Amino acid sequence: MLTPLTVAVAVAALLQAAWSGYAAFRDQPVKDWHYAGMAVVLLLTLAQLVVGLVALGGGERPAGDGTAVFVSYLVMVVLCLPVVAIVSLSERSRWGSATVAAGALVLAVLELRLADVWAGGVGGG
Repeated sequence: MLTPLTVAVAVAALLQAAWSGYAAFRDQPVKDWHYAGMAVVLLLTLAQLVVGLVALGGGERPAGDGTAVFVSYLVMVVLCLPVVAIVSLSERSRWGSATVAAGALVLAVLELRLADVWAGGVGGG
């Protein structure tokens, strides 16, 4: 797995969470530029999906017996922000921004777990 890309996705997700959280704090709904930020994070997660699948296709495997778990996390990482973006479209208040902030935080945690699974930490904590 490409560690710099994992760190980039996690940092971008945390920045998105802070940005959306600030909007929620200011009682603002999600704006177009928030969706643009989510699109940037989504592109990073798509790049990570491709890198992860290419690595698996090239014979690399997560340490231990975590291939299925690793692929599941790769897919969930990609789906995380689009799902909260759809929810935020239906909630045009500060709570839409709060939802995006929470989803971006979840994405950052998923990134940590993805790196952990690749390193061999498959078991529950």
